[in-house]
Amino acid sequence: MRIGIDIGGTFTDFVFFDEQTGQFETFKTLSTPNKPEEAVLFGLTTKSLTEKPYLVHGSTVATNALLERKGAITALITTAGFRDILEIGRQNRPDIYNLSSHRPPALVPPALRFGLSERVDHLGQIVQPLDLSELDTLLEQLQQANVSAVAISFLFSFLYPEHENKVANRLRQAGFFVSASNEILPEFREYERCSTTTVNAYVSPIMDRYLAQLEQKSGAADFRVMQSNGGSIRASQARREAVRCVLSGPAGGVVGAKYIAQKAGSSQLITFDMGGTSTDVSLCDGDIQITTEGEIGGLPIRIPIIDIHTVGAGGGSIAYVDAGGALRVGPESAGANPGPICYNQGGTQPTVTDANLILGRLPANQFLGGQMSLNQAATKIAMEQLARQANLTPPPGLSLAQSAAAGIITIANAHMERALRVISVQRGYDPREFTLVSFGGAGGLHAAELARVLNIPKLLIPPHASTLSAFGMLTADVIKDYVRTVMLTGETSYAELADRMEQLVNQGRIEVLAEGVPENDIHLEPLLDMRYQGQSYELMIPLDEQFLSSFHTTHEHTYGYSEPTMPVEIVNIRLRVLGYLPPPPLPEAEFTSIDGLLKPFDRKFTILSNQRVETPFFHGADIRPGQQILGPAVVVHPDTTIFIGVGDLLKMDKYRNLFISINRAVRQ
Repeated sequence: MRIGIDIGGTFTDFVFFDEQTGQFETFKTLSTPNKPEEAVLFGLTTKSLTEKPYLVHGSTVATNALLERKGAITALITTAGFRDILEIGRQNRPDIYNLSSHRPPALVPPALRFGLSERVDHLGQIVQPLDLSELDTLLEQLQQANVSAVAISFLFSFLYPEHENKVANRLRQAGFFVSASNEILPEFREYERCSTTTVNAYVSPIMDRYLAQLEQKSGAADFRVMQSNGGSIRASQARREAVRCVLSGPAGGVVGAKYIAQKAGSSQLITFDMGGTSTDVSLCDGDIQITTEGEIGGLPIRIPIIDIHTVGAGGGSIAYVDAGGALRVGPESAGANPGPICYNQGGTQPTVTDANLILGRLPANQFLGGQMSLNQAATKIAMEQLARQANLTPPPGLSLAQSAAAGIITIANAHMERALRVISVQRGYDPREFTLVSFGGAGGLHAAELARVLNIPKLLIPPHASTLSAFGMLTADVIKDYVRTVMLTGETSYAELADRMEQLVNQGRIEVLAEGVPENDIHLEPLLDMRYQGQSYELMIPLDEQFLSSFHTTHEHTYGYSEPTMPVEIVNIRLRVLGYLPPPPLPEAEFTSIDGLLKPFDRKFTILSNQRVETPFFHGADIRPGQQILGPAVVVHPDTTIFIGVGDLLKMDKYRNLFISINRAVRQ
């Protein structure tokens, strides 16, 4: 039994795949934010397992510890004179016109930042030897301050790591968790390297305790954790390098979406993952896009991660009236506890999910396959109160509650549309050339309208869209990334670069083989970080004999120009090692020979373009490949609901994916 598990802000999702029968099962349970392992262990008890399972887990534990500043008590040791590097950071500011702008506070307070006497120059040569005797006093200070984790980041340690390694050995012998920058991120840019190393030290002890407990109680034969780069690693590595897993859940969704879309014949896709707390979007132009310029909570994290843009808009996003009397939605979420008002779990503030219920797009007695009955009466009262606070005047034919709900949906869609434009239009991609792949529990209610306003012609919704992130974890390969700063000219020969890459190749092969991947299933992707001399940012270019011309071409595509006569710098060499794991095969269904319209199980009035429109409701399980549905319509699955507008045409393929051709002539 293979099991994929994704902890979200509202629900924890499970996908069970039985290798003997080839059958999939999905399960959702409310998350337990204070003790996330409780939801995981409860979900595992719902399935009778005869053997120890293969388990892949995507967790928000590291992310939440970082965002909520609830990580381990951490100290920083760096080169003397540079102890305030985390405080100084960079000059660039996200809000350059905000006179009251503030940086997020450093993870390590000034009292726990220490400098040791040592110095290495930019060539990796020792200028001042390390004085280890200073550590004796420092160890006492760390113990008195109840420090449990230490980040070590010396200047130019990526060229000469011995000083860091000596300090790390002493600290580990004393019982501290240690994160050394030459082990986490051996590349230049001292602030980003120090920040990434500190984040790892801050969240790893939390992740270590969580995974150790879960690994023991789950009884898994092979326990793996999803990384932010789209691959999985053994839990033992994730416990040491938790920084690699801060975006593991959203990464699983992108990997799963790519796998399903390619099976269905689509290679250019925009992924749209709308959950209960946030919405994550990404673009795949033939392959998943990777970036090394990630940021979480205002803190740079330079490890390779899937290029995902996140906004605080989800099914649980709370609607409110601001001080100026305007209606707002998010980013605060009702989460799993207390949740939306309609969940009847104690929520009192209206959310996006409540708005969809009031607009008739959620069947109150069919939610979660009928396991949860939605409280429409309490939701209506709260919506009416919100409408009065916002001084809304309902259009003809709509109630006060419906006018507030329509406003909430409009605002939430605007937030998500902006996110989709960031990763497409603002980066030079035409959305009309892509397919929108929608998943997440709330995605199906909003995807068709978002595709319409962005002129995306086709929408794909997988059969188990609500749990696609958990499914994606089962399709993920083993992926490990390695980097070394080299600072070479663009005239460097391919042969010399290949020689310098050899050390990374040997390390990568050994470590991926240790993950249980056969030699023949290991694939190497050598890369270069390149830039024109004088630039501050690099482009990632495949290392082959045409790497220089590839750089100019990529620069032209990315920035709109290239300068082939300008000198080029090779900043870093990178290696991406993929260990292919066989993904679970997708079940295929036979096409039906039944023509004509599918019979709905119900007809209700929904609000569309500020009008009441009679809308048929269909059970997703009743639709067969080859059948069509013309919108408006609502398709109800046990774990998600799909709303399609007037003139949209739904078809099902052999994998039970729903393809929806968008009617772009009418704004709805």
